[in-house]
Amino acid sequence: MDKSNKYIFIYASVMIIIVAVALTVVAVQLKPAQENNIRVEKMRNILMAANIETTVQNAGEMYKKYIAETMVVTNKGDKTEGDAFAIDFSIEVKKPSEQRKLPVYIFSGEGKEFYIVPVRGKGLWGPIWGYIAFRNDMNTIEGAVFDHKGETPGLGSEIDTRKFQMQFSGKQIFDGFGEFKSVAARKGGAPDEDMHGVDAISGGTITSDGLSRMLHDCLIDYVAFFKK
Repeated sequence: MDKSNKYIFIYASVMIIIVAVALTVVAVQLKPAQENNIRVEKMRNILMAANIETTVQNAGEMYKKYIAETMVVTNKGDKTEGDAFAIDFSIEVKKPSEQRKLPVYIFSGEGKEFYIVPVRGKGLWGPIWGYIAFRNDMNTIEGAVFDHKGETPGLGSEIDTRKFQMQFSGKQIFDGFGEFKSVAARKGGAPDEDMHGVDAISGGTITSDGLSRMLHDCLIDYVAFFKK
């Protein structure tokens, strides 16, 4: 290796090390802010399921005001140890049902009480998730909020709009005989009297189907808790 090539090699190696160190320092410095953003967004979504709108600035205060209690349950409906808010539900849904830790957030305020649970599944291009708030009958949905990582703009991405989410208010997950039915997004639309269906997203069939599977597969784990 002649001197010019050796110089280039050393220079390139040093620059790579400097850039790597700089990126590591930046990542470490940004981590607390990123974690706080995730925490705030989670609180906002939990409250939005109960139709309480918040801002980045007041999310923490509003969460403390309205979330009276949290708990972790099993798919048998029993309480178990754990911090509901700290649970990463994206990890739990990958476990067998009997091993999952299921968070429950109890909303109390303005003369109302709701039970809020998380849901998570797969859309067309990546994960989709959300929270469902149930009224005291543990059957009727008070509100819902959904989000996604990369669904098609103007199509599947519509799951994060209030217009789509508001359809879930008043829907029920059990039929008149107490059998679990969940709620599904119906292609072609759901009639008003369909207590277990909402209008699917026009042009977003795969995302709608993924959302329906998400609701069924996540909520069924809470059935024993709801019935208790």
